[in-house]
Amino acid sequence: MSRRETKLLVRSLATGAVGGVVFHLVGLPLAWMLGPLVANLVISARGISVGVPEPLREGFLGVLGLVLGSRVTPQLAERMLDWPLSALLLLAGVALSTAVAAAWYRYRGFDSVSAWFASAPGAMTAMILMGEKCGGDAQRIAIAQSLRVVLVVLLLPPLFWFYEGASGAEMEAAVDQALSAPWMLLFLPLLFPLGRWLRLPTPTLLAPLLFAALLSGFDIASLRLPEWGMNLMLWVLGCAIGSRFRGLSSARLGRYLFEALVATLAALAVLAVFAELIHLGVGVPRDVALLALAPGGIGEMAILAVALELDPVFVAFHHLLRMVALMLFAPLWARWLLRHDERGGG
Repeated sequence: MSRRETKLLVRSLATGAVGGVVFHLVGLPLAWMLGPLVANLVISARGISVGVPEPLREGFLGVLGLVLGSRVTPQLAERMLDWPLSALLLLAGVALSTAVAAAWYRYRGFDSVSAWFASAPGAMTAMILMGEKCGGDAQRIAIAQSLRVVLVVLLLPPLFWFYEGASGAEMEAAVDQALSAPWMLLFLPLLFPLGRWLRLPTPTLLAPLLFAALLSGFDIASLRLPEWGMNLMLWVLGCAIGSRFRGLSSARLGRYLFEALVATLAALAVLAVFAELIHLGVGVPRDVALLALAPGGIGEMAILAVALELDPVFVAFHHLLRMVALMLFAPLWARWLLRHDERGGG
C-alpha cells in the first residue's frame, strides 16, 4: 500500500470513527456502518479525498461471507422447499421495479441503455461494463448504481427500526456473542483466488460464504464474531461505501442524489408489494422479505441481514438469484435496446 493510499485510508477510518460515535450516541440503528458511511460521503462531497483500498475492502467482505455462510444449518433444506415461490416473485418484482426506475431516468434525460442499466438492481460492476459496451454513459450508470446502494442501506434500517419498535441498542445487542472458530479466517487467502478461478459473481463474498456454509451445514464449524468484531467489520465496510464518491462536487452530487432517491423510492414501493406477497405466500416476516428484494448490492444487503439478524441466508439466496438472473438477461435486453434504438433512429 502506497503512502497516498495509507493517508486516504487513515483519513477515511478516522472520519468513519467520528461518524460511528455520533450515530451511536444519538442511538441510531447500525451506528458503526451508517455513521462511517454518511461521514465519508459528506466529506467526499466537500472535496476531501478519502478511500479504502480494494484489498482491505475485499478482506472484510470475505469475513462477512464466512459469518453469513456460518448461519446455514442442517434444518435449512426443509425451508428451501418453500423458496421457489419467493424466487418467482423476486424475478417479477425485479423486472417491474427496474422498468419503473428506468422510466424515471428516461424522463430525466438518460438514453435508454443508460436508464435501464442504471436501474438494474445488482451486479453493479457488470451492469456498468455492459452498459458502457452497449453505448451507455458509464459515469452516469456508475453514479446511479452507487447512490442507489447507499440510499437503500440508509433507508432500510430506520424503516425496520421504526416498524419493529426496536432501539439501536437492542439491534446491536443481537450480535453480542463470543468469538468461535476464528481459524476459518486463515482460509481467506486461498478462497479468494479459488472464487475468481470458478468465476463466481462477487468471489470475495461468495467463495467464503460457500466454504462456511459447507462446514456449518455439516455441523463441523461456524464462525461467530463478538460485538466488537462485528462493529469493526461494519466500520471498514461503511467507510468503503461512503468513500466511493470522491471527486464529485456538492452540486452534482445533489442533482444525482435527487434522481437516485426518486428512482430508489419508486423501486422500493414496487418491491414492497412483492415482499408482501412473499410474506403471505411463504410465511417469512415482512422485513425479511423486503430485505431479500431490496435493490441493493448483495454485499451490502448481507451486511444488513447479519447485523439486524434478519434471516441472512434467505436474504443472500435471493440476492444471489437476482444477480445471476441479471447477468444472464442483461446482455439479451441490451441487444434488444440497441436494435430498438437503431430502428427508431432510422
